[in-house]
Formats: sequence, structure tokens, C-alpha cells
Amino acid sequence: MACEMLPSPDAREAALYDRLRGLDIAWRTYQHVPVFTVEQSSSVIALPGCHTKNLFLKDRKGGLWLVVLRAHFRLDLNALAKQLEAPRYSFGSAELLIATLGIEPGSVTPFALMNDAVHAVRPVLDEAMLAQDPLNFHPLRNDRTIAISAKDLLRFVGACGHDPVIATLPEMTS
Repeated sequence: MACEMLPSPDAREAALYDRLRGLDIAWRTYQHVPVFTVEQSSSVIALPGCHTKNLFLKDRKGGLWLVVLRAHFRLDLNALAKQLEAPRYSFGSAELLIATLGIEPGSVTPFALMNDAVHAVRPVLDEAMLAQDPLNFHPLRNDRTIAISAKDLLRFVGACGHDPVIATLPEMTS
């Protein structure tokens, strides 16, 4: 699936909001300039709640993972792979991200799990992140942020047919 074949950002966002409404999940939307990194978002977006980052990973055996965590947490990927008994991780390519989650780089979000009909991606959620409220994520585009509760995030992920791993994530020490 090429970038040109993706639905427009407006269509992706509308589909997400339809899904949230169908699940009776409340959210609040904030508009802002497009941001592609945690560093950019920190300088542009001042919202209440937990800011997040999302890592689309591929393991050495081809397994796909979406790690959702606090924005400024320094994750030790090698330790996480050992903790989850997964082969070594690398970042998934833009083409693989588009093909499996139907979004472009810079817009990665747990809401993209709604596009993973074959459940190819295993979500991993940061346990400490889930203790915060609200949680802030991109709504399938990077010029908006939506805030929802952790309870509703878990409901959304489950409604997409995914059983997330909720983990205490290992932090880089150096």
C-alpha cells in the first residue's frame, strides 16, 4: 500500500471518531502544527495529561510490535526483547507501517490498531503510562492530539481484537 493509497488524514480521523463514538468513548481533540517527534511536540504542544510515543517494531523472526509509552521514557529495546522473550527488535519500515497499520510515519498511535484486521501487531502498553490521566495520542494524523482515559484506551485496544501486553518497561541506564 503506497502513501498515495492511504485514506486522507480527514477520512482516517473521521473513521477513528466513528469507532470511538460506537464504543461510547469520550475524547477531547486539540489541533496544532504537524509534529513528527517527541522533541517537536514538547516545544509545540502544552496539554494536560501524559504525552506519549509509539514505537513500531519488527523482531528478528518477523513479528510486529507496537510499544506505547510515556514520551520521555528512555526504553531499553534489548532488555524489552529479553523481557518479552522476543527476538531482537529493529524499527519497522515505513512501507511495513503503512501496510499493517494504515498510517504514515509520524502518525503512529495505538488507534491504528483498528486498521490491523489480521492482528499482525502485538501491542505493548507501558504500565506506568496507564496510571496517568488523560493519555494523549495522535488521531491517525500528526497535526492533532486527542486525550482519552487509560480505561478507554484499554477498551479500544480490546475492541480492535488485540490483547495487549501491559508491562513495566525497562529503562536505559546510560
